[in-house]
Amino acid sequence: MRHDPEAARAALDADGHMYVFAYGSLIWRPGFTHAAAHPALLRGFHRRFCLWSHRYRGTPDRPGLVLGLDRGGACRGLAFRVAGAEAAEVLAYLDDRELPDGAEQVYHRRLLPVRLLDSGRMVRAVAYVANRGCRLYCGRLSPERAAAAIAAGHGQMGPNREYLLNTLRHLRAMGVRDAGLDRIAGLMPAE
Repeated sequence: MRHDPEAARAALDADGHMYVFAYGSLIWRPGFTHAAAHPALLRGFHRRFCLWSHRYRGTPDRPGLVLGLDRGGACRGLAFRVAGAEAAEVLAYLDDRELPDGAEQVYHRRLLPVRLLDSGRMVRAVAYVANRGCRLYCGRLSPERAAAAIAAGHGQMGPNREYLLNTLRHLRAMGVRDAGLDRIAGLMPAE
């Protein structure tokens, strides 16, 4: 696990907490201890299947797709509040998960302003944004092409289809409709 105590300190708010913005699998599989989860809105980025996955949800021969935060629009998700004492450990876990050593860097870790929808409060949250300069960035795939890749993809973390359907299920439980993800799911062939 990487340790970046400077980045963890920089991510703390005035109350000594760190926030992590979740928009995909972090919503339903955060993998770290958190004190609270707040419905949140991030402006300036939207959730999109814009990154090929050759490992977690696909292979080099049959790539799957994973979500990224891409420029433009807005994205509803969760902001996990992490106690300051846990911040360095959580950030190291997230970097290992999202920016694994030896793998192509598909995300950039950023601190972005997020509105907590249950209080209206603005906080800075750690977020992993799609790296548009990475060769695995695939930008605006048609929904048909994305559905075909997701239906066929299977990697270390299981079927790509499960990733999409779990994300949709948890977004709906939060009262969030994502028309783009719904369209892709509707175009996938039945199992």
